[in-house]
Amino acid sequence: MGAQRAPAQEAASLPGGFGVAVVREDGKWRCTPLRRGALNSLTVAETELRELRSAGAVFGLLDVDEEFFVIVRPAPAGTRLLLSDATAALDYDIAAEVLDKLDSDIDDEDLEDEDPFEEGDLGVLADIGLPAGVLGVIIADDEMEIDEQIAAIAERMGFDSELSSVLDKLGR
Repeated sequence: MGAQRAPAQEAASLPGGFGVAVVREDGKWRCTPLRRGALNSLTVAETELRELRSAGAVFGLLDVDEEFFVIVRPAPAGTRLLLSDATAALDYDIAAEVLDKLDSDIDDEDLEDEDPFEEGDLGVLADIGLPAGVLGVIIADDEMEIDEQIAAIAERMGFDSELSSVLDKLGR
């Protein structure tokens, strides 16, 4: 009986939001939804993105509970990561997992007294069309909601219609 309840309990514990895999191959963008489990586990997100096995650029955009976003870009030399708000590690496992993977030496006590700040590689998408400075400006705009920041990234890079199509299918 407990085994039957476990999936429902697991689904209830997943944060809201969405995850989207973005692929650029042969000069064209393609977006596909990621499983909801990717919002709770960096390992799940990385695995799902690696399974896409594209010859082109692949990265994931994770909107976690509309509180922060994560950019995950697997590569042979290791996954490149950007967390839009490091203070989210106080409340979200995936944010803490990102900080661990980045080898951040930020203590929870330090995070409690901080305003939100990004951590990771601002240049994560620079080679495929989004300079680090532009991404930094998008993240720093505290007037924008998380989904608006992700939409701004998509618009600047040219896959906004593909992203919108996926989000419409997800009912967002």
